[in-house]
Amino acid sequence: MNWEQLLSLKRFGDTNKRLRKEQDETRLGFEVDYDRIIFSSEFRGLQDKTQVVPLSKTDFVHTRLTHSLEVSVVGRSLGRKVGQLLLKKHPHLENVHGYKMNDFGAIVAAAALAHDIGNPPFGHSGEKAIGAYFIDGKGADYKKHLTDNEYQDLCDFEGNANGFKILTESRAGREGGLRLSFATLGAFMKYPKESLPKKPTQHIADKKYGFFQSEKAMFQDVASELGLLSRSNDHCSFQRHPLAYLVEAADDICYTIIDFEDGINLGLIEEEYALEYLINLVRDKIITKNYNALQTTEDRVSYLRALAINTLIDEAVSIFIKNEEAILAGNFETALLDVSQYKAQIKDIISLSVKNVYRSKEVINKEISGYEILNQLLNAFGRLAYNYFNDNMSNYDKLLMNSLPESVTMTKDSLYKNLLAICLYISKLSDTNAMLLHKKLKGNIL
Repeated sequence: MNWEQLLSLKRFGDTNKRLRKEQDETRLGFEVDYDRIIFSSEFRGLQDKTQVVPLSKTDFVHTRLTHSLEVSVVGRSLGRKVGQLLLKKHPHLENVHGYKMNDFGAIVAAAALAHDIGNPPFGHSGEKAIGAYFIDGKGADYKKHLTDNEYQDLCDFEGNANGFKILTESRAGREGGLRLSFATLGAFMKYPKESLPKKPTQHIADKKYGFFQSEKAMFQDVASELGLLSRSNDHCSFQRHPLAYLVEAADDICYTIIDFEDGINLGLIEEEYALEYLINLVRDKIITKNYNALQTTEDRVSYLRALAINTLIDEAVSIFIKNEEAILAGNFETALLDVSQYKAQIKDIISLSVKNVYRSKEVINKEISGYEILNQLLNAFGRLAYNYFNDNMSNYDKLLMNSLPESVTMTKDSLYKNLLAICLYISKLSDTNAMLLHKKLKGNIL
């Protein structure tokens, strides 16, 4: 793969090539991507979606929105630092094509901003709840009407694939979705493969899948324009866009450090115990006088968090540059921080977060509620999708149909498209709106 193609400014529907040296420096195309994402209704909906603790009422626990903004900030720093070093290594990118250090930062920032845009309500348990409906719930009855790949899309409902659908799906008056640059779409795609086969290799790009069958053609267009290398002759699978490693690193850094910080502030992780874990990560960078002057838990944690994030940013940049040739050749098979010198410290922090935060009773009890809410929504709207497909709608189905936004369309040609449309609709609901809709379906109109 080569950077000239990987940094493509092309957008859906373009007939002429967009050249970097012809860009308006006051509003660069890659920066337009960021603007389009942040002003989208789907991004705004993240303000009431779970990051760590579902339905938290505290003001310092992160939602998907605040998490995404922070990942974007970290991603921008990663991209700029990598861009600066790449332009020194490949000066023709700047001298001939006009690329700047900030271009890399803008691409990674935009892709990182959107990285959770496809996640359903109630965190990762929401993805599992949707999948369970099709595996052993009433949705399993629809398997006979679907291809293997279509059914797998639903059984392993994936927020990354749903995000790609949100960013690229055409509808009346909105051809090409948000019409982001292909470079940003490529950086967004952490798992550039279809849902089957599952995990054919141990390569990080095969960990999950990144697009539904409905967006397969669009993804292939993006991959072709960017020059992504094909990884299989048997199924649709490509090498990662190199900047996807930086998007992943930004997310890894934030959920490792900031979710841990949330656990401390919630009292789920004891301060003295927790600070020791963070100090182990940044011991050589602490200014003892400044640290000892801090009087509150929040200030001490904030100080160590900032040091930890900066430490891991520099580490990820170093690993990326050291392995750039392997990454471009598709031969770098792990996440950047999986080969970090701080791997042991990161593992310790994540293990403590899993034990004390992700598996806390507060989190588990609310995830159980979320699981049941989504199952009931899928029961009602899944039946609507099936009955519309069979032209056998009940009066209740018609009422549900009239309650849906105009953007949700049904067809009698494909049950898969109907079910995916329902899943997309439900996935866009905030935690609170999912609860309210569930109450309405239960007959509670208050």
